[in-house]
Order: sequence, then C-alpha cells, then structure tokens
Amino acid sequence: MALWIPVTIFAAFAQNLRFMLQRHLKVTGLSTGGATFSRFLFSAPLVAVIALGYGAVRGLEFPALGPRFWVAATLGGTAQIFATMCVVALFAHRSFAIGITFKKTEVMLTALIGFVVLGEAVSLGAALAIAIGFVGVVILSDPPEAVGDWRRLFNRGAALGLASGALFGVSAIGYRAASLEIASDDVFQRASVTLMCVTAFQTALMAGYLAWRERGEITRVVASWRVSTLVGLSSLAGSLAWFTAFTLQNAAYVKALGQVELVFSFLATTFVFREKTTGREVLGVAAIVASVLVLVLTL
Repeated sequence: MALWIPVTIFAAFAQNLRFMLQRHLKVTGLSTGGATFSRFLFSAPLVAVIALGYGAVRGLEFPALGPRFWVAATLGGTAQIFATMCVVALFAHRSFAIGITFKKTEVMLTALIGFVVLGEAVSLGAALAIAIGFVGVVILSDPPEAVGDWRRLFNRGAALGLASGALFGVSAIGYRAASLEIASDDVFQRASVTLMCVTAFQTALMAGYLAWRERGEITRVVASWRVSTLVGLSSLAGSLAWFTAFTLQNAAYVKALGQVELVFSFLATTFVFREKTTGREVLGVAAIVASVLVLVLTL
C-alpha cells in the first residue's frame, strides 16, 4: 500500500476530531473567528518545534524559501482560514455530519483547480470515484425544512458549504505547490517546514483580525485552553499528515480519499452528539464510502 493512503486516512480522522472540538467551542461561547483561531494558536508553536527539531536531529540544512513558495503558502493559508470559518458557521445551520458533507465539495473543486494551476489531471478511475462522491453530496444536500422548493439548492447552509469547498480546494493546491517549491529530498522536512510557515502566518493574521474586529475574543480563546489545546493538538496531527500526503501525491487524489472523514463524522453524529440521521443521509454516506473504495482500488 502506498504511504499516502494510511497517512491520508489518519489525517481525515484527526481533522474530524478537530471539527468536533471546534463545534464544542462554537456552541459554548466562542465566536466563529475565535473557534477558528483556536486551531492555530495552540498548534503553531508545536509545529515550529517539530519542524526545526526534525531538521536538527537529521542534520538537514533549513531550505531556502523563494517568492513562489511564499505566494503559494500565504494563498493556501488565507484560503484555509476562510474555509474553516465557513465550516464552523455552518454548524449553526445543519447537523455535524451534514456540515462536514457540504465541505466535501472540495474534492471536485480541488481536482479542477489542480488541473488549472498545476496541470495535474486525474485518471479515469479517480474521476469515476469523484463522480460517485459527488452523487453522495447531492443526496445529502437538501435542508430538512425544504420540500420541493428553491431552498433545496439556494440556502445559507449550501452557500457556506460550497464556499468552504472552494476555499479548501484552493488551500490544498496552494500547499502542494508550496511544498514542491522546497528543494529537499526529505518529504517530512518539506511538509513540516511548509506547515510551520503557514501556521505562523495564519496565527498572526487571525490574531490581528480578532484584535481589530472582536476585542476580547483572544482572551476567551486562551481561557478555553482545556478544549482549545486539544483543538491545537488534533490540528497539528491532522495538518502534518495532510501536508505529507500533499507532498507525496496529487492533491485531488488525497482529497478524494479524505472523504473517509464522512464515516468518522457520522459515527460522531450518532454516538457523541446523539443527532438523528435519516435513511437518505445513510444512502448519501454509502455513496461516498463507495467512491473512496473505487479510488483506492483503481490507483
């Protein structure tokens, strides 16, 4: 089995755990910006320690980071901030599992953006897997209060979900492009250095925004350190895995396999949040699981 497959599955699990914790922060008093900031504040210092410590232990020189790296990294980091805010805001409109499902439009969008920006096309089998996953997303897309009217497609939840998907697609391509600009044969060094630069930038950007627009929110994030620290740790684990996978493989393939997160999110919905799921939702998840299997078997 190729290394990027278990790394991606672990990344999806860690990301789902992080969203669960951010959902808790959102519903217990933090703003959308505060819940988003929590993932960066408590993970950025740890990422720096890991990236610099790994290089020192392995005797690796710190790689030169050119303008193309910084453009790609800051673009990806900014897109990820707004994407995460969309997902956190989405939790107020739909159940946890459905919110994560809307986010999964990123798979199709990542494939498109990757082809346009990096020239990385997907195979026929991968395209079939992505199409099956898209069917699953469509099945899950109807808000529960809408019955046969325009709200099926045009609603705030759908808008937030689609926006997060597009932005996560941009961030994935930005991160892969940035890591490919680093002249190092060590995959983990490329991934960890890229992540260190991105999280430092994101922490500074979010801190400035909250200090300007939401005074007192940084203090509330720090006060929630018991949960926020867990958010940072799960974010650290997931991000290192995602960045490593992006360095190893086409971002569209990584995102397509990452749909296994839907399985984790529905388990959380049922056993942690005690939210009910319908037969339609189970059918949609089944289609997404099928898409993951097709992808793994065809690559």
